[in-house]
Amino acid sequence: MSETTTRTQADVGRYVSDALRDRYFAACDAVHAWGAPALAEMDVETSFGTTHVYRYGPADPAARSRTPVVLVHGAGSCSAMWYPNTPALSADRTVYAIDTPGDPGRSVQREPIHQPDRAAQWLDETLAGLGLDRVHLVGSSYGGWLTLNQAHRRPGRLASVTLLDPGGLEKVGLRFFVWIFASLFATFAPKALRPRLAAWLEQPVVIVPELRTMIRLGVRAYRIRRPAPLPLSEAELSGIRTPLYLVLGKRSLLVHPQRQVERVPGLIPGAQADIISGTGHGPQIDHAEEINRRMLSFMDSVS
Repeated sequence: MSETTTRTQADVGRYVSDALRDRYFAACDAVHAWGAPALAEMDVETSFGTTHVYRYGPADPAARSRTPVVLVHGAGSCSAMWYPNTPALSADRTVYAIDTPGDPGRSVQREPIHQPDRAAQWLDETLAGLGLDRVHLVGSSYGGWLTLNQAHRRPGRLASVTLLDPGGLEKVGLRFFVWIFASLFATFAPKALRPRLAAWLEQPVVIVPELRTMIRLGVRAYRIRRPAPLPLSEAELSGIRTPLYLVLGKRSLLVHPQRQVERVPGLIPGAQADIISGTGHGPQIDHAEEINRRMLSFMDSVS
């Protein structure tokens, strides 16, 4: 019997079958194809499992010498979610996109990493395995919590952190989980209703066939086994000294945007924060060109 069906540890994610895993990988590849072509794929061995990483890079040798970018995706997804961002980012710098162990993707989790200290150790080991001593770390949603946690616990390799509608600032509320389930159910709606539901939910996956397939197969194929992360305390946030850029959607249901753009810069010295109109939880997807420009401008200012 294969490893994908024998792993039963309660807090380690797993695929339910090899067949569904392979179908999911094919769906991810279809979405990856919309972004920049990966120059390489690699597996990094850590204390917690094997981390799969995609590397993208600029043609300009001068750009390759700049501090690289590392992307950490949200829960229930994989590195394919960065397809709107990899072309612009990798034209300016080398980019690494990580499949987080414990989420559907090509990484293989063997030990839990949802505890804050273990999450920070896993990510530090991954960066070390890639030979990266200095990076601009970018995280979305759950990946935003991983990024924020890294800035608090293991900031040594971080030139900056960018948080895209992140976890880690507030306790995840019921309204967010309702939105997640409503978005999933909307993917099964009749085709004629999907554009209206996509606009109401601010969920492009509802109307894009390749995204619908990837998300629905991810839910079927993979079992996530971890609790929602707890927010960092004000004392923990106040201790962060890594340059930080916070980007929130105006209609975010994960956090209260106005509250956090006022709160975070007051706690973290020098932190910058913006609210993006016309979007909810996915500003880097809904407004990719603007967010790419803002992220690169922030990284240039840090460099």
